[in-house]
Amino acid sequence: MTQEQHIVLNRTGQKMPLCGFGCWKVDPADAEETIYNAIKAGVRLIDGAGDYGNEVEVGRGINKAIKEGIVKREDLFVVTKLWNTFHAKENVRPAFDKQLQDMGLSYVDLYLIHFPVPLKHVAIDAAYPPGWYQIGAKDIEFERSPMQDLWREMEKIAESGDAKNIGISNFNVQLILDLLTYANIKPATLQVELHPYLQQKRLVEWVQKQGIAVTAYSSFGPASFIQLTDDGKTAEPLLGHPVIKTIAEKHGKSTAQVLLRWSLDRNVAVIPKSMNVERTKSNLDIFNFTLTEEDLAAIAKLELGLRFNNPDSYGFELPLWS
Repeated sequence: MTQEQHIVLNRTGQKMPLCGFGCWKVDPADAEETIYNAIKAGVRLIDGAGDYGNEVEVGRGINKAIKEGIVKREDLFVVTKLWNTFHAKENVRPAFDKQLQDMGLSYVDLYLIHFPVPLKHVAIDAAYPPGWYQIGAKDIEFERSPMQDLWREMEKIAESGDAKNIGISNFNVQLILDLLTYANIKPATLQVELHPYLQQKRLVEWVQKQGIAVTAYSSFGPASFIQLTDDGKTAEPLLGHPVIKTIAEKHGKSTAQVLLRWSLDRNVAVIPKSMNVERTKSNLDIFNFTLTEEDLAAIAKLELGLRFNNPDSYGFELPLWS
């Protein structure tokens, strides 16, 4: 069985791999070797961000693989993201240039706005990455940086070719609809939290109808812990869920592969992370089966509206999804 392994992006026609490797929570001490080994294992999409604090080491891993001839630069699809404290129009390009320099790359394939949250600027030489707070502050502080001005700066980076594509992350339909009224360059992708406990069916359908590709993060949901939702529902780890296990046994696959395949069957890209090379190889081995209508119906019943990446639950006084 041969299946398409890429999504064609709207403006450039560039092919973005449907399965990549996410760099969130990869310790800088491990990042160079982890990324290098992931590329050796067959990963061709690397998803990072300035806020992850490991771009220097991720870049070293990428360049090590290129230098050794494992891949050429054009074989890789490198993604990174603009952090919230750099939304003011005068701060966008300097932040991007810092990220390119840190990674040791001449361009990235996709540059995303990490969150639609304009935080007060923190100078690069004062704290980097700055996180959510001003230095020494206990509350987040916003600034008057309109999304329209930010998007114009993103478009300039795309027009320069230093980012082949530009896109968004953690945006809802209302904000995307507004952005589309003034965008000269439509976002190539939207990256959002997606898993069987948070399926966001209508969001995915609507965004794809606009010609915008979707990437899922946190595909494994509560990967290794029990999570209690605000309304009292309990959610057991998806990797051990009886429904997912039954489907995995039926197809002769792991539960991780089933969870990733669930997104692929919606034409949604995935960026799983594993520090284990064999699991990374297994995560890539998801193109030789599909889920049945019966499988999809069973997974649809797991919806809980359970979101793990919620700034409001971090004590930020930011109900982003309300």
